[in-house]
Amino acid sequence: MELDLHCTRCRLSERRIQVVPPSGDMRSQVVFVGEGPGEKEDQMGAPFIGRAGKMLDRLLREEGLERDRIMITNTVKCRPPENRRPLPEEMCACFPYLEQELASRRLIVAMGRTASENLLGRGVKVGMEANTFASIEILGQQKEVLLTYHPSACLYNLKAREGLRASIRLVRERFF
Repeated sequence: MELDLHCTRCRLSERRIQVVPPSGDMRSQVVFVGEGPGEKEDQMGAPFIGRAGKMLDRLLREEGLERDRIMITNTVKCRPPENRRPLPEEMCACFPYLEQELASRRLIVAMGRTASENLLGRGVKVGMEANTFASIEILGQQKEVLLTYHPSACLYNLKAREGLRASIRLVRERFF
């Protein structure tokens, strides 16, 4: 299902400014998946451009991986009110879009609890499972998922920052 920039599949559409599509290299074998757009992302129409995005950019740069070589997206494409976690029905409504985005990728980097739980269909404790791999099925194909911290957790938590840094290093070493 191609992303509908006028989507009304869930209630998130009622308060958003715009649908936030993926960015980066749409042909990349690697996709980084976050939770959902924040205020800046909703205003500008691109994922990870606010404070968390700046942290992600910094860590990517420090680890020698250019942002324009990967694809970046979110589990939901519209900003949840007050930046709350997306509700299960909202993630479910967006999942067909996410499936299409993930279909041709070799590695999915699930950033944070929300993205990890949405993709794996189970509870995840990121602090215990960071930098581990899981396997999921997307449109009949097995995909490898690397669980890691969300960049927003890295703003104030050194353990999270070093965990995401290690994930980026793994991605660079295996795919670039």
